[in-house]
Amino acid sequence: MVEHGAGAESSGGSGSARAKRPTMADVAARVGVSRALVSLVFRNEPGASKETRERVLRAAEELGYRPDNAARLLARTRSMVLGVMINIRNAFHADLVEAIYAEAERLGYEVLLSALGPARNERRVVESLLGHRCEALILLGPNAEDAYLAELGAHTPTVVVGRRVPANGVDSIHTAENKGMRQAVDHLVGLGHRAIVHIDGGDGPGSAERRRAYRAAMRDLGLQDEIRVLPGDHTEESGEKAGDTLLGDARLPTAVLAGNDRCAMGLMHALSRAGVGVPQDVSVVGYDDSHIAHLSRINLTTVRQDAEQMAQLAVRSAVERLDDHRLPSRELILDARLVVRGTTAPPRGHASAL
Repeated sequence: MVEHGAGAESSGGSGSARAKRPTMADVAARVGVSRALVSLVFRNEPGASKETRERVLRAAEELGYRPDNAARLLARTRSMVLGVMINIRNAFHADLVEAIYAEAERLGYEVLLSALGPARNERRVVESLLGHRCEALILLGPNAEDAYLAELGAHTPTVVVGRRVPANGVDSIHTAENKGMRQAVDHLVGLGHRAIVHIDGGDGPGSAERRRAYRAAMRDLGLQDEIRVLPGDHTEESGEKAGDTLLGDARLPTAVLAGNDRCAMGLMHALSRAGVGVPQDVSVVGYDDSHIAHLSRINLTTVRQDAEQMAQLAVRSAVERLDDHRLPSRELILDARLVVRGTTAPPRGHASAL
């Protein structure tokens, strides 16, 4: 959705009785200046004195006039709109979008959101964004094939957040997944854990890298016989399902690395439902450090991805590509950092950290 400033016409019942919506000409007449000067004020362009600007804005407020952004976009060659694909069920995407809006506004761009859903796949979302004259695309955690993203980047400046994309014309921004997972494994082993399970993120962004990093870290620490990867994805449902699988085993692991925070939430729900304490019986680590991980009731140990920095880089990359379509593809890798909170502790009966 895009935020429009235009208000709906007020209705007195019948069409003939509908109140006329104030126009830019009405504002100009109220102030006693030209319509062109009023237009300059609303476009925030030079040409009007500070006093005139204040009078125009005051008159607009008194009349209830709001600039028709849609008409303004159609009237100019460039739309100055960035299209953003999101998954509305992903809490980390919400964190990213909040920061994307702030950075886009700072650079003079508007943002149009289009969400994935059961009846809206990624191609449908992208087509919708392009149909609304978005100049560039910022795709949050896409699962699309590299070939499709390369085709997209060939005609529209495209930035992918959350995974690496080796495609010409596409910038990618992601966290150093291997470093984040290694920190998580080191933390758990340092607390005394050996039976550490990983819930896979399926084909979600960064999942393959996290899976490889988990296996590598366990082997490096001499725990190759303890490696166990459960199938899953980046949803609460997959965490619950993995939890039910673990609860059906003869022996629970002492620690679990979830594919992301949402998966970790589902896992903890399944464990709590069965009377298994976190972290008393099982330590749990997430990935993302989304805003829900901070809640005191959750207090999740997780690998932090810097949503604000990722969003800022995404917007700046998109704008830079708009300014110069010949830029080579760029891969921007941000540092990962483990945030230790209340869902990890030494395993039961372990006197001290190793």
